[in-house]
Amino acid sequence: MDTRLIETLRDRGMRVTSQRLMIHRALCAQAQHMTAEQVLASVSEVLPGVSLPTVYATLELLEELGLARRVATGAGAVLFDSRVQPHAHTVCRRCGLVADIEVMRTPGDVLRRARSSGFAPDHAQILVWGLCPTCSADADGSADAGAGAGGQRPMVGASHSK
Repeated sequence: MDTRLIETLRDRGMRVTSQRLMIHRALCAQAQHMTAEQVLASVSEVLPGVSLPTVYATLELLEELGLARRVATGAGAVLFDSRVQPHAHTVCRRCGLVADIEVMRTPGDVLRRARSSGFAPDHAQILVWGLCPTCSADADGSADAGAGAGGQRPMVGASHSK
């Protein structure tokens, strides 16, 4: 896990720091998409002096290096994903759960089509909105079932207790 980061940083003449290594490890160790705040909580024991701006800067660097992806769901905090291979995401409009899904059409397909029309894209994301299995099973059939409790926006990165 560290090898690719170390090689990429050295190839670009950048320093290999313990903060960069630990933040990358924390992001890769989780099976879920993480907010910067969750990454900070994950590394704060081993890096007691690390700050949230350092975590954000490192996550942005990892994205620039192609070692992480930013997932902006529009439903709250930005999430970061260590899985950079082409894939899409589902977003539960009730609880905010974000999950990876495999797709036949990849964001790369969308980028190629955009380029062929003369557009100069940076990157693409495919988000599928709806209800996760738990929320779908709990749905009461009301027209606004996806609004969440009290009509509030969903909490991104939420998970269901088992």
